[in-house]
Amino acid sequence: MSELGHDIDGAWWPRTGRIGGELPDLVVAVSQRLGEVTGITVNWPPLQRPPDLNWQGWQHKHQHVITIQGGEARANILIIPYATNGTLALMMLRLAANLPVDRATRDTPPFRTAGAILSAAHQQRMSGRAESSSEPVM
Repeated sequence: MSELGHDIDGAWWPRTGRIGGELPDLVVAVSQRLGEVTGITVNWPPLQRPPDLNWQGWQHKHQHVITIQGGEARANILIIPYATNGTLALMMLRLAANLPVDRATRDTPPFRTAGAILSAAHQQRMSGRAESSSEPVM
């Protein structure tokens, strides 16, 4: 089990654009590692849509990260917009969770794009942009 509390600890790919309805399932899933969830913050204002990762232009958009605070640990989770291409989304999930990727896959556009998106999210977190615009949801 890896340590939590990094700039990005993993990713979540909700099935719809209304993540509030799916949030309880995420809380249940992460509470096994974090302990009882005591707070949730997001790094985007309520009316800001997530970037469309399927097309060029996402590079200049703010990546959405949700921070979940538990009684034992905290996790920063990159939100993968629900309409993201499945191959790209799965690659982002693997990379964000630091799971192995076979050598042949590393030379594909989805791998390179997923790596660039994750890198952009890391840079945002390191620059403090994500912390300064956090909005509590719980």
